[in-house]
Amino acid sequence: MSHPVHDLDQIVKDIAAEMAERPDRGAVATYIPELAHVDPNQFGIAVIDNEGRVAKGGDADTPFSIQSISKVFTLTLALGMAGDRLWRRVGREPSGSPFNSIVQLEFEKGIPRNPFINAGAIAVTDLILSGHQPREALGEILRFVRFLAEDASISIDEKVAASEQRTGFRNAALANYMKAFGVLDNPVELALGVYFHQCAIAMSCVQLARAARFLAHNGRNPTTGLSVVSAERARRINAIMLTCGHYDGSGEFAYLVGLPGKSGVGGGILAIAPGKASIAVWSPGLDATGNSHLGRIALEALTKRLGWSIFGA
Repeated sequence: MSHPVHDLDQIVKDIAAEMAERPDRGAVATYIPELAHVDPNQFGIAVIDNEGRVAKGGDADTPFSIQSISKVFTLTLALGMAGDRLWRRVGREPSGSPFNSIVQLEFEKGIPRNPFINAGAIAVTDLILSGHQPREALGEILRFVRFLAEDASISIDEKVAASEQRTGFRNAALANYMKAFGVLDNPVELALGVYFHQCAIAMSCVQLARAARFLAHNGRNPTTGLSVVSAERARRINAIMLTCGHYDGSGEFAYLVGLPGKSGVGGGILAIAPGKASIAVWSPGLDATGNSHLGRIALEALTKRLGWSIFGA
């Protein structure tokens, strides 16, 4: 079902207006002190269709901490470097556990369940770091995101990175545990330093939706024609986003929204409507599983009104 662009514009603006009215906003993440100060009354949405047209509403141009959404970009980068060798150190199965859980890691000999839980993402970052100084590895991640978004102004919020470094004891525990099992190649503190900084990249909904266009269009940017990854790899990244992108809320997200998506505790959600659009929403208040409360509700409304669920209109 295709919708004229003015319909898409109107639907996006309607959803932004509806979200602005809602009293239920979830709770902002407090375990990263810098995120605890973010105003929960903000909401942004941006949809970029296959023609490159941008439909947006609310605070779509306000940068926020992308946090775990960065894991989509580091996974793409690491697969480009190592190919399927990556899967020797990280699995592809949903975890059913919170994003920062250590229990499974102990049971499964230090191999993280998937690349989107914290342990798995740290293992992916460790692979990108191999053979580089941390500054170089981080530069490579940031350059890749800027290249995808076609925007050199995207940067890392140093205050958020420092805040994570000061309080990231559980992530340090996960990393040390993997190191004990020989899953990490680099010194733990170097891998964690890069990881905390990649999670502190700040982007707006518009920038994020633009950066992910390749996932909606068989691995290519449809405007420039540049191929980022093969069509098969784009499909596989989308599959992991669908099954693992929302931690232990991934099944619920697939059930209600029906799109591959990746959330972050900064309140952002990146979603992909294959062949149609890339979508980013942001609202800082989170639900019990650490995913954006209004972000999920907005995406559910969008897929319903447009018939975009991958499971059928």
